This record gives sequence, structure tokens and C-alpha cells, in this order.
Amino acid sequence: MPPPRSSPALPSIRPSRKQVPRAASSAPGSPVDTAQRIIESITTAIVERRLMPGTKLAEQKIADIFQVSRTIVRQALHQLSRDKLITLEKARGARVAQPSVEEARQVFEVRHMLESSMIRRAALELTPAHIVRLRAHLDDERAAVQRTDVSGRTRLLADFHVVLASMLGNDTLADILRDLLSRSSLISLMYQSAHSAEHSYAEHVAIVDALERRDARAAVQLMGEHLQHVEHNLQTLPRIPDLESVLRPEK
Repeated sequence: MPPPRSSPALPSIRPSRKQVPRAASSAPGSPVDTAQRIIESITTAIVERRLMPGTKLAEQKIADIFQVSRTIVRQALHQLSRDKLITLEKARGARVAQPSVEEARQVFEVRHMLESSMIRRAALELTPAHIVRLRAHLDDERAAVQRTDVSGRTRLLADFHVVLASMLGNDTLADILRDLLSRSSLISLMYQSAHSAEHSYAEHVAIVDALERRDARAAVQLMGEHLQHVEHNLQTLPRIPDLESVLRPEK
């Protein structure tokens, strides 16, 4: 099977550079840049289901993995804590957050409110060129699903929602959705059953079909049903991986 087409112009739910304060230089190799790399590595590992809720994030071990000081690691962990992706406790240190069922409900409630408005506007404003780009993204989703590429399909299925927000030219909405989707991925790690990636992909296709027809009513209904299906499939789960194997930078 040929490799999936890349979509370099499409945004990702990976964290943006602006998440780290700019007090220091952000040049490559600077403390700010290094802290951002740690943030991105941990966030991506959560989104791609390689870091499970409750995983201990030992400062010294992360410092050894990235060959940096614990001060820089601490800066990264504090940012992740503000983003609600990890918890910091004096006695227990840092751990990947374990959101409650109530928090899961609240996150999906916010997503419903934001994305129903977003998809209604998208049905009216997206151009044929936007639809072509969305179809290319769907091709990538399908290829990842067919390859049983769990981390790839998880990222792509989540990216679909940020892609839509970015196409509307609303960077603030795209950033909010990135944060919510990162938290949704974490919630899914704890509470989602063996969710059918094929089903999510098929629902995305139906949403794009409605957008192409400029059928705002159908698009809103389909998006709402899609989010309901994801939320209703939540149940408790999982395992704790080896931190070094997940976060060690590629050579």
C-alpha cells in the first residue's frame, strides 16, 4: 500500500511555541527552547497514547533523557501542570493527570458548544479548496487506520478538528481546541474503550460530505453525534509504560 500523503500545510494538535514564556531566548539550545521540546515530547506522547494517566514523571530521569538541568525540566512540568496535562504534588512529584469522570464530562461539554458553532460556520464559509485539503487529511486518516497505526491515527483523528478551526482563520479557537483535544486524548486514555477508529473516520467523512453540500444543519448534527459517540464510549482502563522508552529523543 502506498504511504499516506503528507499534509504539511495542515495544523497539528501538538503544542505551539507560544506556550512557553519568552523571558529568555528561544533560540535553538536555549533553556526556553529546551523546555519547549520537553513539553512537546510529553504532550505528543499523551496525545499518541504512549504516556498513560498516572505515569510518574521523575524530574531527574527526564533531565537525564534530555541531558538538561532539573531547573529546565521543572519549568516544562509547571507549564504542563497549567495546561492540566499533569499534576504536581509535593509528596508525589509529577504525574500524568488522571482526570475524573466529571472533568471528562465538562471537557466534552465545552467541545460540544465550541464545535457546533464552528461546524455551522464552516458549512457556510469553507471553499472548494478547503474541502480538497480536508479530503487529503481524510486520506491520511484512512491510511493510518488501515495500517493499524495507533499513534498516527490518534493524532490524525484529533487533528481533524483543529484543521477545521484553522481553516476558519480563527487562531484563538484553534489554540483552545488544541488544548481541549490534548485533554480529550488524556481522558480517552483513562476512560475510552477500544474505540473504533474506523467509525470515527467514517463520521469525519460524513461531516466533510455535509460541508461540501453546504448543509449546515446536517453538519452540526453529525458533529454532535460524533462527539457523543466518543464521550459515550468512555470507561476505565490501563497500563504504565517505561518513561525513558517513551520520551528519549530520536538520534
